Amino acid sequence: MTAHKLALAFAPLLLGACLSQPPALATSDAARVLATRTITAPNPGERGPLTVRTLYYGSGTDKRRPEYRDSVTYRTSSVDASPFVSYDGGAAKSREKYWGFATKAFPRNGRVWYPEGTGVHPLVLVVHGNHDMTDFSDPGYDWLGELLASRGFIVASVDENFLNGASRSENDARGWMLLKHLETWRALADTAGKPLAGRVDFSRIALMGHSRGGEAVAVAGAFNTLSHYPDDANQRFDFGFAIKALVAIAPVDGQYRPSDKPTPLRDVPYLVIHGTHDGDVSTFNGLTQYDRVTFTPGSTAFKSAILMYRANHGQWNTRWNNKDNGPFSARRLQLDALIDGEAQRQFGRVMIGGFLEATLNDRHEYRALFRDHRSAGDWLPSTMYWARYADGAERRLATFEEDIDLTTASTPGVRLAGDSLSTWREFDLPFRSRNSTQRNAALRLGWNNAPAGRDSTPRWPARFRVSLSDSLQRALALDTQSALTLSLMVTDATPGARRTARDSASRDSTRTDSTARRAARDSASRGNAARNRRPPAKDTTPPDLTVELVDAAGRTARLPLSAFGPVRRPVSSYVYRRKGRDAERFAALFEQVLHTYVMPLDRFVQQTPGFTPASLTEVRLVFDRTRVGTVHVDDIGVTRLRP
Repeated sequence: MTAHKLALAFAPLLLGACLSQPPALATSDAARVLATRTITAPNPGERGPLTVRTLYYGSGTDKRRPEYRDSVTYRTSSVDASPFVSYDGGAAKSREKYWGFATKAFPRNGRVWYPEGTGVHPLVLVVHGNHDMTDFSDPGYDWLGELLASRGFIVASVDENFLNGASRSENDARGWMLLKHLETWRALADTAGKPLAGRVDFSRIALMGHSRGGEAVAVAGAFNTLSHYPDDANQRFDFGFAIKALVAIAPVDGQYRPSDKPTPLRDVPYLVIHGTHDGDVSTFNGLTQYDRVTFTPGSTAFKSAILMYRANHGQWNTRWNNKDNGPFSARRLQLDALIDGEAQRQFGRVMIGGFLEATLNDRHEYRALFRDHRSAGDWLPSTMYWARYADGAERRLATFEEDIDLTTASTPGVRLAGDSLSTWREFDLPFRSRNSTQRNAALRLGWNNAPAGRDSTPRWPARFRVSLSDSLQRALALDTQSALTLSLMVTDATPGARRTARDSASRDSTRTDSTARRAARDSASRGNAARNRRPPAKDTTPPDLTVELVDAAGRTARLPLSAFGPVRRPVSSYVYRRKGRDAERFAALFEQVLHTYVMPLDRFVQQTPGFTPASLTEVRLVFDRTRVGTVHVDDIGVTRLRP
């Protein structure tokens, strides 16, 4: 080969090397955050004592899958899925030719892990998402099947590969198929002389899904309660299974909208996990479904959403691994930034195992994993996590959804006020993706406690106040078994200096929203001018603030927010290998995931003896630990702790 040809051959490689960027990983605080494990129960991510057996159920005639043709312990009937999924003529013919069946005859195939011996066990179905339909996805959850079966669960990985490939708007079919599989399980458990006869506890069922399968489990949860298909009432439903838990792994959301509405869920425990370096579903879409899970007051259900730093999309499935964008992922994605696949799955084992123990086996001690993930300590891989949490015992005081009055809250008897804030407004939380939001209103609070002019004395620290009326105090009946809850994240915005040197609580709490915005713009303008004259050094002070609780007697208990969980500045994640691609692709380099802080009131009593939770009259966020900054706040409330 001539030198010229060699140069041409290597030119794309050289160009790629020039355009690529290093992983640019943030310094992890895991050594400090996960330093102490406080849960005394056994690790739910470790293999249990039971011997695991496997079997297959299926059509017995599968053209492409020998395990569902030659190795089935139970033969199952097909179902007519044509009302829920359809293809155009060419695609329908080619798919039927490959699979050997059409949409009117979808098979019910599954691979099962179950505990050896006798006894009745909860049932867990897991379903994959979209992938190359010829690269079968259902074997990729063996890491979950082996773990959960050894701990006393019966697990089935459902085959829906025939729904994969170049298809769209089929997630209703994916969810419906899960419910049709549950119907099959009734027959399996009644088959005398077979391994699973009489061994399935149908009062304890969980559905779990990955990617499009993650949306499918929410759809199945909604369909399970309906008598008719929302998009065609001629299709009748009669499911009504005792589904006690839903788990979504890196799910999509909104690809299917029942009756053109977002999928609702009520009174069902819900867990969603996602990774910051997901190269397929690069936005934490599961947060929108998380926010749509609602609870009847007093419900024992809870929900959790957890973002794992450096996790990707494919490593949740051992067949997909790190190829989030298909076989050429190494050219597009920043694979060097990813956490080890086994570490990613170990996180999944701990959190999914703990969630199923808590919801299906009533092991309430595992709820601590979701109220404060620090309680898991060394069970979790050494990386960073952001977690949301809510439960049916929570009474939301302020969700910022109800109106446009900044001083009112979600619950009668609550008033909101600001003191010396540079920014105070409500807004729709954005996703990192361009032109998309979480469809969730939150509060933006900014402060600047810098001295004014030549004055070297720091200003009175800014604060935000939530005041409770006497009647609400009595209705809440708080005690040392109660906790304050709020979700918050620190942003990288730095408001400019205040408008005047005088700090007035009455001025800040009563001025109109338009006045506040005008003042904020003026402040930002002066701040920008000052920055143009002299670029300030980057503030590396660890972000924190003080939470103050005041009772009716005026006793004030104060603790730093960081006492209840990590408080971090935004952590950027670079998904793509090519330099500048993330900035082109996303509106921000980090996802705006708020972290939920569950703050037991007995901690405040210990800090200030005599403080009385029953007469809590005011909650204050005091911005006294960082000179300047901005936070986003949501869902301020109180809850009652269980063991």
